[in-house]
Amino acid sequence: MPERTVTVASKVGLHARPAAVFVKKASELPVPVTLAKDGGKPVSAKSMLQVMSLDVRHGDRVVVAAEGDGAAAAVDELAELLESDLDG
Repeated sequence: MPERTVTVASKVGLHARPAAVFVKKASELPVPVTLAKDGGKPVSAKSMLQVMSLDVRHGDRVVVAAEGDGAAAAVDELAELLESDLDG
């Protein structure tokens, strides 16, 4: 299962708009994707409620993981999204 640890760049973390952008992108992907705070329990990256429940803040390290055909590409795409400023 491909996974990648990234630092969240958005100033508000994964709250409000940045979380919505991330979940929308994850939901468009054809593979199961999870998100976890570094060392924490993974949740579905396709669930706004579950992503918000992680309370991810600016500078937090998170782990994006996926499985199935195209999992590596999905992880790369979501990692890039998290490493950019989604506040705008």
